[in-house]
Amino acid sequence: MANTIISFKNVIKKYDDEAVLKNVSFDIEEGRFYTLLGPSGCGKTTILRIIAGFTEATEGDIDLEGQRVNDVPANKRQVNTVFQDYALFPHMNVFDNVAFGLKIKKLSKEDIRKKVKEALRMVQLPGYEDREINEMSGGQRQRVAIARAIVNEPKILLLDEPLSALDLKLRTDMQYELRELQKRLGITFIFVTHDQEEALAMSDEIFVMNKGKIVQSGTPVDIYDEPINHFVADFVGESNIVSGEMIEDNLVKFVGKEFECVDSGMRPNEPVEIVLRPEDLTMTKPENGKLVVTVNTQLFRGVHYEIMGVDEDGNEWMVHSTRKAKEGSKIGLYFEPEDIHVMRFNETEEEFDARLESYDD
Repeated sequence: MANTIISFKNVIKKYDDEAVLKNVSFDIEEGRFYTLLGPSGCGKTTILRIIAGFTEATEGDIDLEGQRVNDVPANKRQVNTVFQDYALFPHMNVFDNVAFGLKIKKLSKEDIRKKVKEALRMVQLPGYEDREINEMSGGQRQRVAIARAIVNEPKILLLDEPLSALDLKLRTDMQYELRELQKRLGITFIFVTHDQEEALAMSDEIFVMNKGKIVQSGTPVDIYDEPINHFVADFVGESNIVSGEMIEDNLVKFVGKEFECVDSGMRPNEPVEIVLRPEDLTMTKPENGKLVVTVNTQLFRGVHYEIMGVDEDGNEWMVHSTRKAKEGSKIGLYFEPEDIHVMRFNETEEEFDARLESYDD
């Protein structure tokens, strides 16, 4: 079992009596890739700043490798940060940017040279030591910023939306590079983003945040396949969400019909919300569909068509399909019981986890 390297215990952060973090608790294990995911203003960057020592918690404890570090200054923590704007020194070349922290530590010139060369090799920039920062692309600058961070051999690397300024293709390339770099180094990465696809692609574990709280944590598959509430289902990926009623274990009712499902552990006839992901809906003939919709619009998204349709009750449904549909036509939508995800209103993460465990029993 991996060692816990960071613990937040009932952490609250207030600015002018307004709480931006509300009783946040979590553990971070050594050597894994974590992502803080959520909309702007949810508290992601505040958590990063508290870990780094740039901001103090108003209440609660922060432990680093089992030691309380609330009062430990930033320069005494084995933590480095890669900022959104990279914060590189434009008047220094690549070598001097990467070597900056090592020079402050007063290492020998030979040790600095070796460490800088190795760090640049790790980020695939060997031979770039003499290059000026203003001569480099956005992706290259980002790699320099990462090299400057890892050259100090931190236990934890914090990344505050470092890919947000890159174009789509470069951003995708850098996602792969960052993930591979983390695996090679074995350093704990804590990555902040509001991009759901980025979080799903890169992470070992995701903390989904909203309004200063962690509303759900888990692997990318857990978060995507079993969203805990409406916010998570709507924020992480595309979703069809409708109101329903849990008739009994493994039987749910929505859009006026009863369907078999795999959920259980709720009260008979409890009001619930139903999630059906667009890629889990299969287009078929109307007579073969569990639902029938009239196609309104269709957009080509490159790998699939995004089809919007409306059922007879006025519910809108999104379908992802490699097949085209004709606007104005009626199509059937087929899905399996395991494609139906049932969400209880206002369920806590602890209640949700206990309910999932009951499935296995």
